[in-house]
Amino acid sequence: MLDIHRNDGPDTKVYFSHSLLPSYIDPQNVSTKKKPFSTFNAQPFSHTLDLILPEEIYDIVKGHVEGAGAAAKDVYARVYMKLGEVLQGDFFSEYIKKGNIMMLSEGRPLVDNVFSLYGGILRLELDRPTYERCGLQGKPIEDGGKRHQKNRWVIEYNLREPSMTHGKKGFSRLEWACKNVLDQSLVWLFYNFNPSAPESLRAGTEPISVHHPTILAIDPTITKLPRTLIPALTTSDLSALYDAEDALALHEYIGMLCLNSPRVSADDSIDPHLSRYEVPTFNGLVKLATKDMFRVRWRGFIPPQFVRELFLLVRTVALKVGREKATGEEKEGDERDGRWVAWSATSFGGAREWTVMQWAERETLSWECEG
Repeated sequence: MLDIHRNDGPDTKVYFSHSLLPSYIDPQNVSTKKKPFSTFNAQPFSHTLDLILPEEIYDIVKGHVEGAGAAAKDVYARVYMKLGEVLQGDFFSEYIKKGNIMMLSEGRPLVDNVFSLYGGILRLELDRPTYERCGLQGKPIEDGGKRHQKNRWVIEYNLREPSMTHGKKGFSRLEWACKNVLDQSLVWLFYNFNPSAPESLRAGTEPISVHHPTILAIDPTITKLPRTLIPALTTSDLSALYDAEDALALHEYIGMLCLNSPRVSADDSIDPHLSRYEVPTFNGLVKLATKDMFRVRWRGFIPPQFVRELFLLVRTVALKVGREKATGEEKEGDERDGRWVAWSATSFGGAREWTVMQWAERETLSWECEG
């Protein structure tokens, strides 16, 4: 066998946690500090969101999930703009000072100059020559290159601060850099959190409309995974999965489902010399069952708010349990619930990825990966 694994790149870090959802979640005031909501917020820009769920749960949420992509709020825009145009006129006053948007420019993290805007924070990731020409204050970041040699820098501005206005010294320096150094026209992805914005976007009455954006919908794609092997886990088994090998095996299994891999099919007949993958049983802790599964996939410019609303919708419609189980007061001898759904999202550039496995009770398994 040839050793084709390369060890010259940075290792991927995986953070695994087992947590409990609050007994009551106010959809209008969701805590962003508790998992899985803190996991969603830690990744502001996602290009792919997968939902894995068994057929019996999919049948319950089908109408809600398939209709989510058609809602007016689930759209984003692709537009050509210069960085300086973000700081000018109605775009700056209406979207940044008064409203709430997120934007991401084209480019590869740690390779190209990349700009992003989220929560009013403008983030500029620049190579060393560009950084030195801008004359702005930033901080060096690790880029995987030579040690002790700073080749990339990050500059951040909170554009909602009172000092970030035309005529102020710090803002004028940023405007000068945009006009004289960062003056290239780039492709941007744009998302407006205002629920009424998509209608006015289509009508061409938004400040961004002068730049002739392309409006795109975040529509779901449904894929059936027939006769899928699944570990027959219940919530009583979760504490036995704290071992790193078992936690990674379950994470890998969910990844195989997201890929629609034939290796998790009960009808798979691959030669073991070509693939040795087996659906995990966790040292014989659980048996394997066969079920029809579904993968619902959204592609586009996906914010954490979109993920959070879908998560709460699926939990409320299909995973809601009685008060006794929700508060951990189930009677002795009651069977623990084995219903679950899994979520997975990948960031732009592939530097981050998270997976959440939510059970019908309060148990939540989370994996956060940083490459």
